[in-house]
Amino acid sequence: MTTTHVLLSAADIPERWYNIVPDLPRPLPPALHPRTLEPLSPADLAGLLPQGVIEQEFSEERWIEIPDRVRELYGIWRPSPLHRATRLEKALDTPAHIWFKYEGVSPAGSHKPNTAIAQAYYAAQDGVRRLTSETGAGQWGSALSFAGSLFGLEVTVYMVRSSYQQKPYRRVLMETWGARVHASPSELTPAGRAVVAAHPDSPGSIGIAISEAVQDALSRDDTRFALGSISHNVLLHQSVIGLEAKKQLEIAGEYPDVVVGCVGGGSGYAGLSYPFLHDTLTGARTGTRFVAVEPEACPSLTRGSYAYDYPDTASLSPVLPMYTLGHGFVPAPIHAGGLRHHGSSPTMCALVEQGYVTARAVSQRDVFGAAVRFARTEGFVMAPESAHGVRGAIDEALAAKEAGEARTILVHVSGHGNFDMAAYDSYLAGTLADYEPEQADIDRALADLPQAKLPR
Repeated sequence: MTTTHVLLSAADIPERWYNIVPDLPRPLPPALHPRTLEPLSPADLAGLLPQGVIEQEFSEERWIEIPDRVRELYGIWRPSPLHRATRLEKALDTPAHIWFKYEGVSPAGSHKPNTAIAQAYYAAQDGVRRLTSETGAGQWGSALSFAGSLFGLEVTVYMVRSSYQQKPYRRVLMETWGARVHASPSELTPAGRAVVAAHPDSPGSIGIAISEAVQDALSRDDTRFALGSISHNVLLHQSVIGLEAKKQLEIAGEYPDVVVGCVGGGSGYAGLSYPFLHDTLTGARTGTRFVAVEPEACPSLTRGSYAYDYPDTASLSPVLPMYTLGHGFVPAPIHAGGLRHHGSSPTMCALVEQGYVTARAVSQRDVFGAAVRFARTEGFVMAPESAHGVRGAIDEALAAKEAGEARTILVHVSGHGNFDMAAYDSYLAGTLADYEPEQADIDRALADLPQAKLPR
């Protein structure tokens, strides 16, 4: 019989996270202090992040041990399954094998608890009582709320207003775990009030929500900030996805020719792809292609500028080297709210800039067309974010068909779409809109980049 899914045991949960920083072909440009624009030091983050998180953010160790308590809690749902999409393959009439790593089995319904539990653990180690954070579509806020409940931490989430309105049951899920959830921009912080005053009907953005959560965290000694993507520590926490997938594909007797997934901040795709990129960067394997798929409505990797920029709108966070649309850019309110960030992670951007990762942008309607096709063949209804990766996987499978080549495609399905039925309803009714930003809007946002140049 054809192997269609591979399951691992609890003993197979990785014991170490993988950090790609020491394997990068060129040293990563340093993060900068948000006010002085001098290289950032660990001490600069002392009042914002837990100490364990700060250490990982600056670590150049390739392998970082996962604390026993974190591995124990990962065991609630990990290892996650690897499935082969044989019915989709048949529908596409492709010789390609399409494997998908499914992270929708976590209590929060996505890959985000992989880092939420780690960050909550380090916060509890420091005696922190409360965490604040942003969330785009609500997947990260849900994960942090879940993690906070495991460690007895209060959690306050600033949820991008467009998603707050589109996905009310994500808010209810967070509140069920005890979190407080506010639509962003809000009247609760200086950053939020400034946006509301200038743009009363603002749909919000991840950058605005980060500003609010940072200001909230810095206003109280018992509070720290938890970021859901972009940061080195977040991406290394997510590496458990790819480390499991490597073992599962080995059991199936395969290795990917293409690794594809959705990218906003980049944590989910990094989690799947970086353990395979380790093989490429160290010369252990060659020939694998890496494809990052983003929305046309927020095309940071495909239309942004590779420069230093702030991750947040109010310019409070460390300045990072990344592909960016400008920290003042507010993307259209697409249903893939988790991909509406103006920039991506520094390591992902460096890999794109150096040619190791190829970026593609796709329309919202094409994304949902892929999601519905996947649901009608494989049965899984996925999050709109995840569907970007599946759109890319379908394109790769059709290219394999045209070439007459039996390629192995690995794709990240980062979460379920159970809270996204309004978006599916719009697509099925033919009312789902596509958005593509005007170049003039991007240029205006890019004009406000910090005056610091990337080393070349």
